[in-house]
Amino acid sequence: MSSQPLVSIITPFLNTEKFIQEAIESVIAQTYDNWELLLIDDGSTDSSTQIAQRYAEQYPGKVCYLEHEDHQNLGKSTSRNFGISNARGKYIALLDADDVYLPEKLKQQVGILESQPDTAMVYGSTKYWYSWTENPQDIQRDFMAKLGIQPNTLSNPPTLLTLYLRDPATIPCPCGLMMRRQVVEEVGRFDETIQHLYEDQVLLAKLCLKAPVFVHSACWDKYRQRSDSSWHVSMDTGEDASAQLIFFNWLEKYLVQQSFKNTEVWYALQQALLPYRHPRLHKFQRSIQKLVRQMKKIVKSMGKRMLFIN
Repeated sequence: MSSQPLVSIITPFLNTEKFIQEAIESVIAQTYDNWELLLIDDGSTDSSTQIAQRYAEQYPGKVCYLEHEDHQNLGKSTSRNFGISNARGKYIALLDADDVYLPEKLKQQVGILESQPDTAMVYGSTKYWYSWTENPQDIQRDFMAKLGIQPNTLSNPPTLLTLYLRDPATIPCPCGLMMRRQVVEEVGRFDETIQHLYEDQVLLAKLCLKAPVFVHSACWDKYRQRSDSSWHVSMDTGEDASAQLIFFNWLEKYLVQQSFKNTEVWYALQQALLPYRHPRLHKFQRSIQKLVRQMKKIVKSMGKRMLFIN
């Protein structure tokens, strides 16, 4: 239908031959028709290149294969920006090559953004997907992402950024997002100085400071959990901590550049930075918090005993 706004789906990939076909098929299976899928090859050396090229040939005008000059590996942010530069859509959605969309994803998210013209972005509760392995021990491990906020509501700046800093478990997954192209351009797209980890949180921070965001209760996507994913590997190697500090330092500079004065955001950021800049103070603070929790339990237990005695 020509009345449907075009959605550009940005999928960078690097050696994902085991999963990319399922990701592409989840887009083709959408109940919403007006989409384009941009597959950005970030220097793959396996058969994922051929798989992406085959789909581009099979679905001309719908699926587009892109690669960097000389088939270079330039990173997630550069690859996503390359995709955005070639995108034609009113809306931008992200899909990593090992994740999948559920069939109503595009239709329902477009409907929300069309009905909320001042909204920069919409997302729901992504499923953390362990059961894809079909291993018995993984079947029961799936869970829904924590929203941390009343669902089906519009959150004005900077509510969500404050929430993300206080509780990182509430940060949405890239596959859950649909963004208004105009706002993505206004905030400068992805920051190409941050490529490997936390690059999505940089864009999230800029969007959440720029315009309202709609948070929905629905699940529209599945985030595949893999022990060899970049995030899981970074947690095992300790790289995640250094990458997080880089992000926090970037955010601090960005807030200064934007002359941002909100005290809640600044306090949440300083608390997040505490373990890195003042580890002894952070350890002391955690000890006090633990002591307070223990005291509350003791007082509660004593109160129950007093009621029993009376």
